[in-house]
Amino acid sequence: MTEPKNRVLILGSAPSALAARDWAREPFTHVVAINNAWRIRQDWDVLIHPEDFPAHNQPSETRSGQRIVEAAEYVPLQNQFGGFVYAGGTMAFTAGYWALSALQPAVLAFFGCDMIYPRSGQTHFYGKGSADPLRDDITLRSLEAKSARLALFGATQNCRVVRLSQGESRLVFPSVTADSLRSAGLPSTKGMQTALQLEERLSYFVPSGRYWKEENRFDAAKIDYLDRMWLDAYSSQSLENVA
Repeated sequence: MTEPKNRVLILGSAPSALAARDWAREPFTHVVAINNAWRIRQDWDVLIHPEDFPAHNQPSETRSGQRIVEAAEYVPLQNQFGGFVYAGGTMAFTAGYWALSALQPAVLAFFGCDMIYPRSGQTHFYGKGSADPLRDDITLRSLEAKSARLALFGATQNCRVVRLSQGESRLVFPSVTADSLRSAGLPSTKGMQTALQLEERLSYFVPSGRYWKEENRFDAAKIDYLDRMWLDAYSSQSLENVA
């Protein structure tokens, strides 16, 4: 398999995300902004947002080479990785799976996507926003497990999935710096098969991506069990340092 070379920054809207405004571009080949994060840097390559993202929050114009990815493009690509029930119903995970398919990166580096929200005060860099992970949603019962799943799928493509933040995070990815993007090892994928077999048996797959319209056929206890399988499959002990 050809060694991937792209290094993708996936930028979210946490208050800390503003630090990326001053980062050098050189460590990254692509910048993928989620929702309002396009406002942080002018040199973003891709803006990815759901179909209900308000028009007044979208850029009025784009530069040469910039493009916007919406549901018509990202739903089929996320379906290639099992769909939304298994892969998680946040735009951060959607951006990750889209990038794995469309950009075939060597590194996916998340920043401003830790999904830690204060009970009061500023929740996003632009003030107070509505956070997807705080929804009562069948796909969001374990953000940690959903991130573990993404990291393992990345490993199958020789892609390291990391975060550029320090401290508390719902993402289980190793924390690195922009100067050491490839310092993290690849997790072993040996435990994936059992989890994937259970996903196949459950068949909680909704091709349209509108899983909430079929939520009554999903068993939360079975999803919780599956989440534990993904967390077990991804552990710090399984990291193989091949940097």
